Amino acid sequence: MYHTKNAVGYMNIKMNLTSSDNLKQKPADILKTPFGTVFSDHMFSMEYLGGQWKGASIHPYRDLSLNPAALCLHYGQGIFEGMKAYHRGGRTLLFRPERNFIRLNESATRMVMPEIDTDFALSALKKLLKVESDWVPDVHGSSLYIRPTMIGTEARLGVKPSDEYLFYIILSPVGPYFREGFSPVKIFLSTEHVRAVKGGVGAAKTMGNYAAGLLAGVKAADVGHSQVLWMDALEHKYLEEVGTMNIFVKFDDELATPPLSGSILSGITRDSVLTLTKDMGFNVVERKISIDEVIEGIASGKVTEMFGCGTAAIIAPVGSLWFKNKSYTISDGNTGELTQHLFDELTGIQSGEREDPYGWVVEVD
Repeated sequence: MYHTKNAVGYMNIKMNLTSSDNLKQKPADILKTPFGTVFSDHMFSMEYLGGQWKGASIHPYRDLSLNPAALCLHYGQGIFEGMKAYHRGGRTLLFRPERNFIRLNESATRMVMPEIDTDFALSALKKLLKVESDWVPDVHGSSLYIRPTMIGTEARLGVKPSDEYLFYIILSPVGPYFREGFSPVKIFLSTEHVRAVKGGVGAAKTMGNYAAGLLAGVKAADVGHSQVLWMDALEHKYLEEVGTMNIFVKFDDELATPPLSGSILSGITRDSVLTLTKDMGFNVVERKISIDEVIEGIASGKVTEMFGCGTAAIIAPVGSLWFKNKSYTISDGNTGELTQHLFDELTGIQSGEREDPYGWVVEVD
């Protein structure tokens, strides 16, 4: 048995491992495997029943069994996180994992769901990664994507917070998030739809936020663009975030990103970029950025780079914007110097290939 302390005392993590004869075949070329389509042999799960977490277990990856009336299916009570593990030089490394579990609890509070003990969650994740160590790819540009998830499972029709929950962690070996890899992506600015408004759930990593963006995503794909860049819901004027990333704009005298005003996600990669660039001596500001300022800056040359950042993509250079049926090219469609440096620095720190002066990397020992 493996045990650690959580909010309700000590809870054992039971081990139910699949036989070696039933282990899955791993991808032959992880860099060419579509993101998030392959899953490891095992997962972690526990249930919240009677006011406490119970039944912590590492067991074979399996389908979920839910009552058709489960509250998450009808009223959207579900949250998740995205993390990565890297295997380099014989070590398995995590990047700021405690911050992911803290943010999960912040989402849980907003969605009226129970918190998890962050120390216990990290210990459970490490135990799962030890079991699945062969699934952490050791190829430059690859990682093991980690998806902690919590859903309300009480069977009841009627809008209310669930009294029962399932928390689980699944693992997926991945290569680059975008098909382009680390190449400039095309971003679509939605003028017809909005993602979130202040006072809503935009700052929580909850499932409905992503469903709200699907239609605009389809429209973006229709004009050959990879992601949607949302603007604020009231004035439809100020940049907020991309569907899977926070956004940064480099002007000739500053590096700017939208503020955390309640309608966008508090990105962990975003926070890392802010730390790195401030230490590099950049004039870094969190402020409102209007689309008019960006378009004018592209025309005048004041906008020199633009990039998104998030766990899945890490750093994604933006090569062009589609706004009101017109395309605007940034940096001649090339990757900017700062964007390239941040990608190299972050991926180097995450994989243990560069010095980590911030104590961000956690080894799975």
